[in-house]
Order: sequence, then C-alpha cells, then structure tokens
Amino acid sequence: MINRWSRKLHRWGAVLIALPLLLVIGSGILLQLKKQVAWVQPPTLRGSGERPEVSLEQILAIAASHQPCGVSKWSDIDRLDIQPGRSIVKVQCKNRWEIQVDLKSGEILSSAYRRSDFIESLHDGSFFGSSAKLAVFLPSGVILLCLWLTGVYLWFLPIIVRRRKARQRSAQSKQLVG
Repeated sequence: MINRWSRKLHRWGAVLIALPLLLVIGSGILLQLKKQVAWVQPPTLRGSGERPEVSLEQILAIAASHQPCGVSKWSDIDRLDIQPGRSIVKVQCKNRWEIQVDLKSGEILSSAYRRSDFIESLHDGSFFGSSAKLAVFLPSGVILLCLWLTGVYLWFLPIIVRRRKARQRSAQSKQLVG
C-alpha cells in the first residue's frame, strides 16, 4: 500500500510542481553565479581612499546627476551598501540601477543594471505577490520535500527487498541442512 501511494505521490507531485520548480532551479542557478556573471550583478570595485570623505548628501547629488538612476530624492533610492574597506558605496535605486561611488573622490566607478534582486524575487516567489508565494511556492516546497522522501524510499525499496529475500533463503537453507 505504501509502495503504491509513494509512486502516485511521486508521479503526480512532480507534475504539479514542474513549473514553479523549474523557475526556482533556473533562478537559483543564476543566483549561484551572481558574483561571477556581471549580467546578474555588477562586480564590486574598489575606491581610492583609506577613509570615507563623501557625505550622504553628496552621494544623493551624485546619484541624481547620473541620468540612468532616475534619482531626484532619497525615496528613489532602495538602499546604500557602504563598504569602507573597499572605499565605495553602492547606490541601489528603486529602478534596479546601481552605481558604485568612490568614497574619497565621489567619482562614479561603475554604473549598471542590477538583476540579482529581481531574480531573487522570482526565486522565492515574492515577485508574484504574497498570496502566490504562500499558495504556490510554499506548497511546491512541501511537495518537493515529499518527492525527495518518496524518491529515497523508492530507491531503497529494492535493496530492502533483496536483503529480506536473501535472509529468507539463508534461513531456509539452514533449516534444510540442520
């Protein structure tokens, strides 16, 4: 009975989660490569100084002066990633554009579109909204766990059956000899 149930769950579970799982796998592969592939996330550069000399207001002015950023006020900026050890600040804009600014000179070292946050939202399902995340991606994760469990069971089942039969044959041969 458990054998038949495992096979059905394995077969139909795989069909049910095929598309969400394909999206999670594809986006996961891209996220694994985000530091190696500039298309996903711009590489982090190094500034020239030992200590920060650019103020937050100057950073806002630098971002506002760079056209692709589309920044005119602080609310247009999603976040700042200040890395004093590298002497840079990454300005990540709401439109997914990223500039890297030298904390000593205020020079823009890099300007590129940042796809990693979008890919991450696809990966965890939040791109589709919280209801889709909970109604599609969470159940897909649970079904994937069940697929893993039934897969392990179905893989071990022939081994268990062969060992059981071998013990039975051994017990029968001992009874015939003894």
